[in-house]
Amino acid sequence: MTIQERKIHDVTVVDLEGRLVDEEAADSLHAALSRLIEQGGRKLAINMKLVPAMDTTGLGEILRAYTSVTRRGGVLKLMQLSSHVRQILVVTRLHKVLEAFDDEESAVKSLLATTISADLTARLEESTS
Repeated sequence: MTIQERKIHDVTVVDLEGRLVDEEAADSLHAALSRLIEQGGRKLAINMKLVPAMDTTGLGEILRAYTSVTRRGGVLKLMQLSSHVRQILVVTRLHKVLEAFDDEESAVKSLLATTISADLTARLEESTS
């Protein structure tokens, strides 16, 4: 499993490549996502375009990161899912929890809009205090 990170404004895009079907791949993903979250990453987009297969081990790591970033007030979204990965989310009913986008532009725009909304809410709360 190859994992690369890049920034688009304040969104961190995590590009995955390879099969996410064993503990070694899941451990690598866990280490990368945990580090990003610990360093303050709050808007994460996981690009799964080049992930042909995923099992429950990989899915568990994505859920762990989702929970971790959400508890810290952040957002994690998936994008460019293969048909296999999409089917796993549907079968497990996690497509209702993990928001997925067909393309990078839509995912990043959604994360940027979420950020703007959160910032506006914080500003409104400060101004009324």
